[in-house]
Amino acid sequence: MRRVLRRFQTLPIRSRLAMLVAAAVAFAVAAVSMTCWFIVQGKLYDQLDSDLQKASAMRPGQLQDIADALNNCTHTPQKSFNGYRNTYSQAITADGTSCLLPNSVGIVKTTEGDKNVVKHADRNRGLYHNSTDGDGNAVRVLTLPLPLVVTDTKTGVSSNTALVVAVSLRSTENTLKDLALILLLVSGIGVLGAGAAGLVVARAGLRPVDKLTEAVEHVARTEDLGIRIPVADDSEDEIARLSRSFNSMTASLASSRELQQQLIADAGHELRTPLTSLRTNIELLTRSEETGRPIPPADRKALLASVKAQMTELASLIGDLQELARSEGQRGERVQVVSLQDTVEAALRRARLRGPELTITADLQPWYVRAEPSALERAVVNILDNAVKFSPEAGTIEVQLDHGVLTVRDHGPGIPADELPYVFDRFWRSPSARALPGSGLGLSIVARTVEQAGGEVTLTHAQGGGTVATIRLPGAPTAPPDWPA
Repeated sequence: MRRVLRRFQTLPIRSRLAMLVAAAVAFAVAAVSMTCWFIVQGKLYDQLDSDLQKASAMRPGQLQDIADALNNCTHTPQKSFNGYRNTYSQAITADGTSCLLPNSVGIVKTTEGDKNVVKHADRNRGLYHNSTDGDGNAVRVLTLPLPLVVTDTKTGVSSNTALVVAVSLRSTENTLKDLALILLLVSGIGVLGAGAAGLVVARAGLRPVDKLTEAVEHVARTEDLGIRIPVADDSEDEIARLSRSFNSMTASLASSRELQQQLIADAGHELRTPLTSLRTNIELLTRSEETGRPIPPADRKALLASVKAQMTELASLIGDLQELARSEGQRGERVQVVSLQDTVEAALRRARLRGPELTITADLQPWYVRAEPSALERAVVNILDNAVKFSPEAGTIEVQLDHGVLTVRDHGPGIPADELPYVFDRFWRSPSARALPGSGLGLSIVARTVEQAGGEVTLTHAQGGGTVATIRLPGAPTAPPDWPA
């Protein structure tokens, strides 16, 4: 059985569906056919029993004929036109002795049930059963007790009697055999038709699955993520949902690959400049060592400072690229309840070290959010770094945190209105800031981190000059006890 089940599971889905449909139809047809056969059999037997009941009806003088037949017992049929033709009729006694009546066409073999009818005549109204005649032919029998007692002339023992009436079952059995054959043929045709219909339906129903399979194989073979499976707008079945999910998945993968390719291209472009400058400076230092022509100390110091700055810029750029390359799942595993107030204070300490000549004021109120601690701190540091970078010497930076709204105000030159839509794009840098250190990824990291925390970030012009960076994060002024860290 297990081998059959394993073999069945290895078949194609359409074959399994066709077989299951055929099996279900076969079961239903078999049940209906058997029910029909038994109903017809019951009706035919009821008709025979009705005929036997009519044949057993007592006519005037028949009781005397039965008594005479018992006194002159014979087993040889007598030609007579009384009663029903083709009917078996005989009288029996308690010891099983049978005597044919004049209108009988043959003798019927008696059973223990017939003898019990004679023995318990006062408690029996008649017995219907099947038996055989003297030639072995099947007959339907009715045994009725008679109000007649006979005495054996030899032994002097008295005995009750019963009338046995029977009709042949040949016609009935032939009809039932023909019906069984017809039902068998119809059932076979129905099962074959159901199997064929199931195969057709399975093919039609699984056609979207075939298209989906072809699409998946095409993607695996060509890595073409632009393929789409057509789905009707009003279709809500499982296949339509699967097709929509596949289309959504390929669209997301295509978008992700496009962003990845764009990131690689932009990163290559951004890396080319510092690497070229770094290579040039190192070649100058190397050539100086090889040729024995020392570089003036001031120039050498400037070259080494440039190399150090370029190395720092490369390290920062690589760190930013790693931050952008991390997957959503990796981020989600480290999300916890974070005190935004503590995060901003830590970022302020780093910002004050980078701009010691600046005045940074802070007014921070408690606020708790769900975010990745290190990513959130990096985002706040990037915002503060921008403010430090563009603030004038001895300038002021104002930081405020109130009910989940963090604002950072600087007094720098501000951002032109036509550049505001691009400030959060990857590697985008204002033409006026190209000479300043940076990779153009800082604000992009800020936007991504804040969005993952369920908030939003904006940059706007400040009244009186400068820029205001605003970060809004959902949360609460206190950490709820049931909010897992």
